[in-house]
Formats: sequence, C-alpha cells, structure tokens
Amino acid sequence: MTAYVFLDRDNTLVRDHGYTHRIEDYELLPGVVEGLQQLVAAGFRLAVITNQSGIGRGLFSEAHYEAFRAHLDADLARSGITFDGHFCCPHHPDAGCHCRKPEPGLLERAAEQLGADLSRSWVIGDSVRDVDAAKRAGCRGAVRVLTGQEPATASDRPEATNFLAAVSYVLAEARST
Repeated sequence: MTAYVFLDRDNTLVRDHGYTHRIEDYELLPGVVEGLQQLVAAGFRLAVITNQSGIGRGLFSEAHYEAFRAHLDADLARSGITFDGHFCCPHHPDAGCHCRKPEPGLLERAAEQLGADLSRSWVIGDSVRDVDAAKRAGCRGAVRVLTGQEPATASDRPEATNFLAAVSYVLAEARST
C-alpha cells in the first residue's frame, strides 16, 4: 500500500475561472510545480480528485474535461510530474451521489484502483469539502489552501496561504511520524 497526496484541481493546481474546462483558460497556480516535485521527492505518489458539476449541469462535456486534463498532464510532464490517476465526480450537486466531495467516494475509488493506503495519505484542496472528504475516507490528514473563494476558518482544519505552504505542512507532518 502506497502513500498518496490527492489533489483537488480548481484553485489548488489551476486557477478556477468558473467551471474551468477551456484550454485557453488554463493557468497553473504559483508554486505548484515546485510543490509537486517536493512531494514526489519525499516518496508520495500523486492523484487528482475533483468535483466537476459543470458536466452534470450541461455547461461542458466529459470530452472538454478530458481535453483540459490532458493539457494539465502534458504541462506538468514537462517538469517530470505525473499523476497516477484522475478521479472526477461529474454529477450535479443535487444528484446525491457518493463520489461528490465531501463524500469519500472519489478517495475510496482511488484507493482501490491505485493501491493507496489512505491512513498514510493526504488531501490538498481549496475547500472545506476537500478536508471533510479526507476525514470521511480515513486519510492521514488534509490541508486547505486559501487560494479559493472560501474564507479562512477558525477551526481545527489545517490551512495554508498557498500551495507551497500546504506542501511544507504535509512534509513536516510526514517526517514527524
């Protein structure tokens, strides 16, 4: 069983322009390449978990999502970064599915398909939904980056000002065990 860092996509890896799916809107966030390289160097595997309700709302197709995903993969591959998988919930928020974060379904599916040890794995995302999904799935921990639209909270959830700070937190916690 392998330790993973599961990454939300929008406002964690790439800027969210509102139902982001067009390649011309692709914008990798600062520090993402360096942070992902640090995680890989520390022995973590990487995978993406993302809610994409724009598909369920009929705003874009799965083909648009896949083209954007392929563009992200190709861009990061130029820096030596690869993802073991992409796990997407395409459903409308009212669908009641088990895969839409904060439900743990995406993480459970990823663990099964990738052989991930969730008790040693982390989630980095920009939403409380990401952190809650990690807790429900039994992940080692989660860090919320404050690059999204949700304000900081006065809770016990670890928060970081940017992606590199989130990575630093995960690496420090991983070294302490």
